[in-house]
Amino acid sequence: MKFQSSPLRASFVAAALSAIPFVLTAQASMADTIKIAYIDPLSGPFAPVGQNILNSFQYIAEKANNEKWAGNNTFEVVGFDNKGSPQESLNVLKTVIDKGFRYITQGNGSGVGLALLDAVNKHNERNPGKEIIYLNHAAVDPDMTNSKCSYWHFRFDSNSDMKMEALTTYMAADKNIKKVYIIGQNYSFGHQVTRAAKEYLARKRPDIQIVGDDLHPIGQVKDFSPYIAKIKSSGADTVITGNWGADLALLIKAAKDADLKANFYTYYASTTGVPTAMGGAGIDHVKYVGYWNVNNETFAGKDIVEGFKAKYKDDYYSMATYSIITAMSQAVKKAQSTDPVKVAPVLEGATFKSLNGEVVMRKLDHQLQQPLYIATWVKVNGKDVKYDQENTGLGWKTNQKIDAFVASQPSSCQMKRPG
Repeated sequence: MKFQSSPLRASFVAAALSAIPFVLTAQASMADTIKIAYIDPLSGPFAPVGQNILNSFQYIAEKANNEKWAGNNTFEVVGFDNKGSPQESLNVLKTVIDKGFRYITQGNGSGVGLALLDAVNKHNERNPGKEIIYLNHAAVDPDMTNSKCSYWHFRFDSNSDMKMEALTTYMAADKNIKKVYIIGQNYSFGHQVTRAAKEYLARKRPDIQIVGDDLHPIGQVKDFSPYIAKIKSSGADTVITGNWGADLALLIKAAKDADLKANFYTYYASTTGVPTAMGGAGIDHVKYVGYWNVNNETFAGKDIVEGFKAKYKDDYYSMATYSIITAMSQAVKKAQSTDPVKVAPVLEGATFKSLNGEVVMRKLDHQLQQPLYIATWVKVNGKDVKYDQENTGLGWKTNQKIDAFVASQPSSCQMKRPG
């Protein structure tokens, strides 16, 4: 039997065929590359930290792409050297905008972060339809989610006040602490650490004496022995410092050389260069407060730690890289778009699982609410301390995991939202 083609069937086939290009176009549009410009020091004294975090971003991005965290969308993280300078960072920002980047990330230095925050706000006001989002991985000045909060800025690290709240809560229980010396870098973050340390200790342990308070130029001091001599002569049993990078490594080295017995409470002792500088002299004397410890209660993230070590011969410690790629993956899928204008309202208020548990990007101020860890530098024992740092045979033992609500701080943010 011979079938005749009906006009109705022919028109149906024609319509179906004509729809194919639109289907293919829609599928293609759902397979975007999410380009993130990493603007941090890749030269100078803070380059080792900057390079480690860039490698961490690229490692997590590759993992996300392979495992399709963001569906058919893929991530590309490209490094741009800002030399640790706010002005250089603004020049880099112009470059990456011209190159078509709609997302930037930065974290090494709140002075840089504040400059970028202001520039991003101005760009977005002047260029509707070309907005960019600032994904903050480590710039922790509290003002960035308080008086200077922005709809276009999301912070994935805990701010310095949150960390100091957790740190001083832990310190308050130690009756051996009598005299505290505070030392930090002379810029916005260093000032915030000093202020918070004094305020919070006065509230929780008014009996503790603050016996010294120094601020030094950032990235310029080559020999910290004069500062250590002052700490020693003060009789301090405890040092609080927000120093990071070479400034912390050199401070710890000078303390070791002078045989200073005081305990150090830090923010960044787990970052590049510091473990080697401490060595055995830091055992039981150095602690840090942070959003994660590789030697955590379930060893969450151990596959990343081991894979990163195998690839880069280096240590993975910047968990914010995981949080950012995870949150962005979830947001672009939910928004069904990679456009910052559509991603931003999904990111704010988002709940997702990071390596430290369930976390929330607070809608009020775009400050991630997450648990914090206090950890001490000890010998690896294969049990609760499995992973060392910088091949020292020493690593971080979790003393306490502090729930997000304990470290959480109120916010004065009055966020201006589009429209």
